[in-house]
Amino acid sequence: MIVSASTDCFEDMPLLDVYERLTDLEFSNVEIAIRDGSIHLTPEQVLADEEKAIAICRDTHRMGITGYTVEIGATGEAHYDQFAACCRLAKATKVASLTVPSAELGTPFNEEVEHLRRLVAIATMESAVVSIRSQVGRLSEDPDTVVVLCDNVKGLGVTLDPSHYVCQPNGSRNYDKLYKYTYNVHLRDTSKDELLVRVGQGEIDYGKLINMLNRVNYDRGLCIQIQPFKDADHTAELRKLRLLLESLL
Repeated sequence: MIVSASTDCFEDMPLLDVYERLTDLEFSNVEIAIRDGSIHLTPEQVLADEEKAIAICRDTHRMGITGYTVEIGATGEAHYDQFAACCRLAKATKVASLTVPSAELGTPFNEEVEHLRRLVAIATMESAVVSIRSQVGRLSEDPDTVVVLCDNVKGLGVTLDPSHYVCQPNGSRNYDKLYKYTYNVHLRDTSKDELLVRVGQGEIDYGKLINMLNRVNYDRGLCIQIQPFKDADHTAELRKLRLLLESLL
């Protein structure tokens, strides 16, 4: 397994500065977020100038790239055109993992299946894999729904974010059934009432998580997702979780 940090940890900082900051914190790997409205990189920018996007993503201060998180607001064919460009970016930078959001709650199941099948087909052409991120307020907030989606969309996996199964309005949910579908992992510490708390003060059992991932021969990223939050030393929390994860591997 490979410990990395997301560029979302410093979403208000220019991307090249993010690389430098993560290097200073002794991270060897990074996951890059590409989304509408980001000051880092947007799907529209990737499509408009793929060579420039590739150059930006390669200039990581020698950090390896464990994956891309891709969130596209465009609809219709524009959505798939932008996603295809992100897949080409992934191939050019020798990255296989692409994380996308699942549809919002209330979206017809069959409609989501068809959408995800198309994304997986596009990614497969560029030797990439697609996983849906665990997220409250979307279809992926329910582990059972994630299993059904993955079983109905050949090649689809999950980016397991345990926090979104611990901190839910209707109580925590067991997500053990998702390990065999896991292509990527997003991590922070979380309580039942707060999505983001100081490392060690929450409910996430990192030792169990890694043991369960080892059982399914998981060998990909463990991506830290800690944004600044109240009454906490942000860089200290990032460093603390990096050291904890590395000590468990």
